[in-house]
Amino acid sequence: MAHTVLIVEDDPNIADLLHLYLEKDGYTTEIAPDGGKAVEKFRQLQPDLVLLDVMLPDGDGFSLCREIRRSSKVP
Repeated sequence: MAHTVLIVEDDPNIADLLHLYLEKDGYTTEIAPDGGKAVEKFRQLQPDLVLLDVMLPDGDGFSLCREIRRSSKVP
């Protein structure tokens, strides 16, 4: 069973690069371009890991990280 990684990155080039490398290594990935979509996808997927950018268009990665930690035990 493949582990799921949620990539939260607003730069499409970086998001695609991370997606390609992780998929190549057997991970299932989903990409969210901002914090709002990341929260939606996080609740739907319950991923095993979240990789997030510190600077996002609608906030910052630190706030998103705190929100995710409040609702889950995902690293």
